[in-house]
Amino acid sequence: MDIENLIKDTFTAHEPDVPDSDQVLAATRQRLDRRRAVVSPPLAAAAGVALLALAAVAVVALNRPAHDNEVATGTGPAALQAPAEAAIAELTMPYSLGWLPPGKADYLARRINVGGSAAHPDKPVYGGEYMLTVTSGPQVLLVDVQEMRMMPVDQAAFKSGPGKPVTIRGRAGVESSHSGGPGGYELHLTHPEGGSLYVNVAAQPGSTASAQQLIDAGRRVAENVTFPGKTTVTPAFGLGKLPDGLRMCTFDVEKNGPSGGPRTGYSLGTCSTLPPIHVHVGEPSQVSGTEGPPVQGHATRYQDENGYRTLWILKAVHDAPIAVAGRGAQAELSAIADHLVLPH
Repeated sequence: MDIENLIKDTFTAHEPDVPDSDQVLAATRQRLDRRRAVVSPPLAAAAGVALLALAAVAVVALNRPAHDNEVATGTGPAALQAPAEAAIAELTMPYSLGWLPPGKADYLARRINVGGSAAHPDKPVYGGEYMLTVTSGPQVLLVDVQEMRMMPVDQAAFKSGPGKPVTIRGRAGVESSHSGGPGGYELHLTHPEGGSLYVNVAAQPGSTASAQQLIDAGRRVAENVTFPGKTTVTPAFGLGKLPDGLRMCTFDVEKNGPSGGPRTGYSLGTCSTLPPIHVHVGEPSQVSGTEGPPVQGHATRYQDENGYRTLWILKAVHDAPIAVAGRGAQAELSAIADHLVLPH
């Protein structure tokens, strides 16, 4: 079962109690800041790579289902679909979730394919992450599932104290639980391709959950993760043909962008080092520079700040601009912009 089915099944179980999407996203960003402040040194280094690789927080928040009375039957769509008029390719996550705690779920996900070697470019030190806020009545649980390919289980470190060995579905792991502390329930489970899969379930600040509830939820989430992933998300715009030597290294998609639609970002490069070029939806207030040649029928602005160049494509995603930015030559930025797949 893919995560879209789970989201569809759990979205509306407690719809009247759910905070609005802005509150959810704000809480998630606070959660990202808190978690980055307490992670272990190896994870902090990987998180630093992720942050440098992205122009903004790499997140995706999926839509609500169309119906309010669906239950956990697994009958939802296999993936969010792009609008019919926008032929934009969907993006695939490296693994899928098969179970979530009951309640209404808002989720965010990101994929960062940076750090792989030339021989194994699709095996990065950092892979994919799902972050969820699951609301059931007054209780709000925060669920984080991420690949830590650089963190073997025997080197696992926790926010809430020492861990203890555990075996889940035949795979060795280490877990720690401290329901009243910053960590909640944490698990490092052996990843089938090396490193570990990290699962964290905690109560949102201001909410409460027993230690056993967090343990049960975290273990069940881990039991139902499947590799490889089939989960897909639909961005606000796509990448077309890229200049030689460039490929997509990261993507991020956020549901509530500048004009109410999804905000999307990509980082482009060799993926063995930090990507040098970023392509993302921005805010109209960020646009500056001099007028340039039109791109795909859209007016542009071009800015050069000490060699860091930005090509703004105005009103590329409804009323929002797209920025193509980096230290590449203006011709390279223009070649990328000319081949973007924009919504009609």
